[in-house]
Amino acid sequence: MSIDLPNRARVVIVGGGVIGCSIAYHLGKMGWSDVVLLERKQLTSGTTWHAAGLIGQLRQSINMTQLARYTSDLYRSLESETGQATGYRQCGSVSLATTPARMEELARNASMAKVFGLRVDVVGRDEIRALYPIANLDDVIGGIHIPSDGYGNAVDITQALAKGARNSGVRIFQDTRVTRLLHDGRRATGVETEHGTIAADHVVLCAGLWTRDLAASIGVTVPLHACEHYYVLFKDVEGLHPDLPVLRDYDHCAYFKQDAGKLLVGAFEPHARPWGQDGIPEDFAFGEIAGDFAHFEPVLVDAMRRVPALEKAGLQKFFCGPESFTPDVRYHLGASPEFDGLFVAAGLNSIGLQSAGGVGKVVSEWIRDGHPPVDLWEVDVRRNMPFQRNRKYLRARVGESLGLLYATHWPFRQYETARGVRRSALHDRLAAAGACFGEAFGWERANWYAPSGVEPRYEYSYGRQNWFEHSAREHRAVREGVALFDQSSFAKFRLEGPDAARVLNRVSANEVDVPAGKVVYTQWLNERGGIEADLTVTRIDESAYLIVGGAETETRDFHWLKRQIGPEDRCVLTNVSSAYGVLSVMGPGSRDLLQALTPDDLSNAAFPFATSREIELGFAIARATRITYVGELGWEIYVPTECMVSVYEDLVAEGARHGLAHAGYHALNSLRIEKAYRHWGHDITDEETPLEAGLGFAVRFDKKGGFIGREALLRQRDSGVRRRLVQFKLQSSEPLLYHNEPIWRGADLVGHVRSGMFAHTLGAAVGLGYVRAPGSGPFDSIGANDYEIEIAGRRHPVTASLQPMYDPRNERIRR
Repeated sequence: MSIDLPNRARVVIVGGGVIGCSIAYHLGKMGWSDVVLLERKQLTSGTTWHAAGLIGQLRQSINMTQLARYTSDLYRSLESETGQATGYRQCGSVSLATTPARMEELARNASMAKVFGLRVDVVGRDEIRALYPIANLDDVIGGIHIPSDGYGNAVDITQALAKGARNSGVRIFQDTRVTRLLHDGRRATGVETEHGTIAADHVVLCAGLWTRDLAASIGVTVPLHACEHYYVLFKDVEGLHPDLPVLRDYDHCAYFKQDAGKLLVGAFEPHARPWGQDGIPEDFAFGEIAGDFAHFEPVLVDAMRRVPALEKAGLQKFFCGPESFTPDVRYHLGASPEFDGLFVAAGLNSIGLQSAGGVGKVVSEWIRDGHPPVDLWEVDVRRNMPFQRNRKYLRARVGESLGLLYATHWPFRQYETARGVRRSALHDRLAAAGACFGEAFGWERANWYAPSGVEPRYEYSYGRQNWFEHSAREHRAVREGVALFDQSSFAKFRLEGPDAARVLNRVSANEVDVPAGKVVYTQWLNERGGIEADLTVTRIDESAYLIVGGAETETRDFHWLKRQIGPEDRCVLTNVSSAYGVLSVMGPGSRDLLQALTPDDLSNAAFPFATSREIELGFAIARATRITYVGELGWEIYVPTECMVSVYEDLVAEGARHGLAHAGYHALNSLRIEKAYRHWGHDITDEETPLEAGLGFAVRFDKKGGFIGREALLRQRDSGVRRRLVQFKLQSSEPLLYHNEPIWRGADLVGHVRSGMFAHTLGAAVGLGYVRAPGSGPFDSIGANDYEIEIAGRRHPVTASLQPMYDPRNERIRR
């Protein structure tokens, strides 16, 4: 069959599932008609065709809920707009809780939903019975009801989106497999297909199951892997009627949905079966896989207990099909860090239909504007590490990922599979010291230390978990004595060359053209003044800098800076993260401990705050940087990886005379929140400016040459800041804050908590969150007792402050 492809298009979309068609639809709505969508077989033939059709809105985060809510709103009007039936029905949904912990989770989510006006009703057993009379509720404590949820037909919705796209001039070609992605080394330039080559300004990968391998063919990391996903269809179910809401029984891994007079029962079981590890058949389209009924049977037995009418109903269809899952159960969206002009929208974790509208909208706007329209960091493809496209790793992890959709979303929950990928040189030493490790970005990091006789493992709850008091001791050791953190997971870059200072000064909001040995805390901003990165820059010598940032943003930060280096700039950026381990020695006793191990003078006069230099430490030469993320005197020690063990052993041996404690990342978090230090990705993102975040002290408006984002900040400074990041402390010591809790000022909902933790020195939970200014003027003051924070439906009075409640004058870090 001959297919007449255009030679060129503004955008080429690879993949004709609901995600690709939604992006095509939204680009067309923006007036971009020179768009081509290429589908290897037929529209929906990958995984969209067998989607269960649930259209829910409530997620575990605010931004993802907003995307899902937009999707639901879009589907309500799509049929009338295009004339294509969608099968959309707004029947509402009910989610059940059979344990107090699940009820706490649902109630917290219901509170979160208030932030953007989504109605979520917390309901009891009697109300649930009235909504879903065919359910057995003997073990149910309560639940939530979302009246605006519903369901639809995935194939019909995709066809409606495709029709809307065509109506806007988008061209869709089926039976057209992309065989090669084209690039010039810096940006994507088009695609090669079985029927010819198309040059393009932008290429969007929405190829579902095939995305990982297609991206990997040009060195782009999109970690996903297929798992078996099961559902069954029952006929002749007594009491079933079209007005029943969708029912989610999270604690038994099942969902129930009325489906054309039948009842569809699906599952997200805790130990799923990966599929396709040896490759996906070339002719796979509208495909089913054999599955294993015995694997699904326990869910089916529980489903019959929940809806007893199923015992007498007929089993019409047992279905198993593949769905893509990601290592962290979050989508992959946005601009590839490896190539300009290459975008990704894949790895939807079996909730693609109920996310597709929002995904299509934000990806289209990202393509148009060159930046994400909202903070999308949690699903940003730039979070991924290269090792995550390893197939053995993915196969080991995604069996857990599928089940996490319906598992209780415990605070501080750690992954159980595919562990041990990235380890500090001290891993075994820390384990011997009682470390309980968590996994972050592949790194095994000590989150807390168990004392002798206590097993280092988590016991999860929404209250004080089993490590609470152990972490409290670590917290107090930093405040009162001295403690050691292994922070080897820091991202570390070296920028070197004659133009290094000029390039880095243009990117940094603070002045980094400083004398050698000076450490500068700075943000990197976008043209809108939003914070793209939050890090420290150390000048090593006239032509070299060490840049240190968070482990989570290693890929993002590296490529952000790399893209600011022009072809004429004489400097080279190198990722040296693996070359150095980092030992942070923190607390008022840190100077005495370190001075006992080095002949170098560590006095305040000789080694002031924000200074970095090489010192002799034990048998090694290490870089000591006097900086802090805990609000105390201390040094970060950058040690060549091969010297880490010897330096650690010297510190621990001498530390025995100084009361040295080991401390983990939970203590690090409680210490930094107590001091109101910001964390990028939670408290600051590319949507907030330094002026809003209270970081104006790190901005040098008058420096030579300016900096990216300067003009936007000047405009905001002149017009007045309308919101500010505020520190809140609960007046009661009992409740705990995590994130997303609504912030109230009287009857007005004015913000939500970005991050929270118990602050052991202050004696209560502390949270950081942005609040809007009262009235129409700028934000210039705050009433300390004017606010409340809502936790699981109950409001709690708080004390509010624009200044850190702990050591507001920074006296402790400079002594």
